Amino acid sequence: MPEDLREVYRGFGVDLPDFNADDSWQLPLPARIVIDQEGTVRHIDSDPDYTVRPDPESTLEVLRTLRAETT
Repeated sequence: MPEDLREVYRGFGVDLPDFNADDSWQLPLPARIVIDQEGTVRHIDSDPDYTVRPDPESTLEVLRTLRAETT
């Protein structure tokens, strides 16, 4: 996280190093990962912008497709 954004977080009283128990100033990436019954990753939906969340409908579409493949 760049220093100017760190200052914004500090201004809101958010201390990420304290919260994360390390000095990395990193935020997790929101993601959905679909893994089939054999352990193969079939779909990953992620965005480096932490404000963008994976669309639930796209995940459901992948699950429907996988179910159709097994029937």
